Amino acid sequence: MSLLTFLKNWTLPVAIAVGSVCYLTFLWVPALDQLGDRLGAIINVIFPMAVFSTLFVTFCKVDFHQMRPHRWHVGVLVAQLVLVAANVAVILWCRDNAMQKTLWEAVLTCVIAPSAAAAPVVTGKLGGNISTMSAFTVISSFASALMIPFVFPLLEQTAHVSFWAAFLIILEKVALVLVLPLVLGWSVQHLGPFVKPVGRFHKSIVSMPNLSFYCWAFSLSITSGITVKNIVHSGASAILLMAIALLTLLLCFVQFGVGRGIGHRLGEHINSGQALFQKNTALAIWVAYMYLNPVASVGAGCYVLWQNLINSMELWAYRKGHPAG
Repeated sequence: MSLLTFLKNWTLPVAIAVGSVCYLTFLWVPALDQLGDRLGAIINVIFPMAVFSTLFVTFCKVDFHQMRPHRWHVGVLVAQLVLVAANVAVILWCRDNAMQKTLWEAVLTCVIAPSAAAAPVVTGKLGGNISTMSAFTVISSFASALMIPFVFPLLEQTAHVSFWAAFLIILEKVALVLVLPLVLGWSVQHLGPFVKPVGRFHKSIVSMPNLSFYCWAFSLSITSGITVKNIVHSGASAILLMAIALLTLLLCFVQFGVGRGIGHRLGEHINSGQALFQKNTALAIWVAYMYLNPVASVGAGCYVLWQNLINSMELWAYRKGHPAG
């Protein structure tokens, strides 16, 4: 197997490794401190641009006529509500035990978070329906924006934020990386036939089927570096960090299995599995810092590593069963 083939087949694990190794290199080599500070400022600008690019390219290929609610959308949202309610009940039950409370708050961030903005990318590569998956990412984001302001103030008494203030803050975070590329993708598709430069631009994007996937891999490498940084500077005990890592790994399989089960009953099992399992961990990390114990953000950081390793295995299995693709 050539190096290029290896990188193509295992893009996601390679992206995780590159991001993690890069951060650790700057952490362990004091001579790189100044350069690291400069690059950190640049990455803060590049990261949202990379996420935006991933979505924009994806939405340029979406059939917007299919972006309507489906039965499986309702099933996945109900499953998420049940998991959130169960998680909140456990947190309230053990709220006097700081370690257990933080552990389950870390899990909650991975349950209450919306479906990943890049979920349509993997769904498409697995043979799923990109359009219905894209519709669910929008619905899921609004659902989470409603759930988070209701749930989080119950868990942390310091979270004195009104419902509408929290709702608008979360919507603002989501809008720039989800709604704006959605609007621009729709505009490019519909202006293409009338404005030739726009049409040529649209055709060039459509002609590169893996462009959104590699944009996402670039974003993942940055996210992995941030995740390692959060773990290193969390200040939590090794036992708590290990417990968070193991519990979020178990949660990956639970959400994936439940999502697939819903899909088998209501149609589009690939989409349902990815919708409940693949989470917007960047938003989850942010809300953990905003409302909960900052150590809880490590849960979303671990989850992003687990979910992309599982995604890699899914893609490997799909390639094995569809060698021509």
